[in-house]
Amino acid sequence: MTPTLGAPAPRHKSVAVKVGNVIVGGGAPIVVQSMTNTDTADINATVQQVAALSRAGSEIVRITVDRDEAAAAVPHIKEKLLKMGVQTPIVGDFHYIGHKLLAEHPGCAEALDKYRINPGNVGFKDKRDRQFSAIVEFAIKHGKPVRIGANWGSLDQELLTHLMDENAKSAAPIEARAVMREAMVQSALLSAARAEEIGLPRDRIILSVKVSAVQDLIACYQELVRRSDYAVHLGLTEAGMGSKGIVASSAALGVLLQQGIGDTIRISLTPEPGGDRTVEVKVAQEILQTMGFRVFVPLVAACPGCGRTTSTTFQELARDIQSFIHTSMPEWKKVYPGVEGLNVAVMGCIVNGPGESKHADIGISLPGTGESPAAPVFIDGKKVATLRGDQVAKDFQKMVIDYIENRFGHGSRTAAE
Repeated sequence: MTPTLGAPAPRHKSVAVKVGNVIVGGGAPIVVQSMTNTDTADINATVQQVAALSRAGSEIVRITVDRDEAAAAVPHIKEKLLKMGVQTPIVGDFHYIGHKLLAEHPGCAEALDKYRINPGNVGFKDKRDRQFSAIVEFAIKHGKPVRIGANWGSLDQELLTHLMDENAKSAAPIEARAVMREAMVQSALLSAARAEEIGLPRDRIILSVKVSAVQDLIACYQELVRRSDYAVHLGLTEAGMGSKGIVASSAALGVLLQQGIGDTIRISLTPEPGGDRTVEVKVAQEILQTMGFRVFVPLVAACPGCGRTTSTTFQELARDIQSFIHTSMPEWKKVYPGVEGLNVAVMGCIVNGPGESKHADIGISLPGTGESPAAPVFIDGKKVATLRGDQVAKDFQKMVIDYIENRFGHGSRTAAE
């Protein structure tokens, strides 16, 4: 699946899976997913975080279901979300005792829109197949899809040992890391095959093979899609904090997405203490939008600044416009259909300012150091005004609002009529 110059490879042909009101795979737009970090037993905290993630643009949200109190809380969480108008599908993340929780809490089994199973810790030795089968049977009973998610940190040790032993006996053994990658892929595929044997339809199965090393992740997913047509969930597990996590996730997922691999993605960032959980949603959206797969919010192009731009005016204006757009988008989407495709440029001097502004839908080129105190504004490639004085920022922001109203507002009113 080598992409042509300037374009991604055709999407991996996967089976479409319905998760609540969202379609994953089958050529549907790549879905943004996230996960709460609240104690699920804390109903109000979990409801508030799911709602925040949903408002930020998460189209599927996963919650931890790790004990009786969490399982008992799930139906109440779902009920409160629906009363708030939040219809985002909720996924239950099960480890070790998922079979028991689903059996003892039928309300939880019914309220969830999808179950997530990790084949490495669904059960051990003779209990593994029995407990895995039990979860799959609950999924069948309640009509729920399942994500079978193998993970580098909890890989099926029995399978890994078997493959390592076989490799040691081979006439041409491969490196241990390659054996571990093969174990990841086999863990997911063998589990999916077993789920189908039990009776779970192929169109209710999503696979993932998450690792924390970029090159290993790419290799695992390439092999997974080469050998199957299941819908695929992408994510670099334990990506890390801040720029490290963002860069690593972007590098790994960018390569895979360009190769046509991936039906849904999650960016697994470690938040700062008390930090904003919705950052992982914004990063996922920005990856997809930057690569041209989805459009979520208007783009603001801004120069990085240099010795020509000692004034902070363009930096402040770019920040304020970006913040204004993000804050306004929930309402704008209702009133101005298509506004998410808007391109705005806020530039800092005459070097690239006028040219970049002409390429944008609406752009401003602010004066740099030593330049005359004038800021030309371009709309749809043509210069329409020159702003001067202390109110340049406010004047330009008003022009952005007017442009949105003129371009996107008329269509909205016409449709309403």
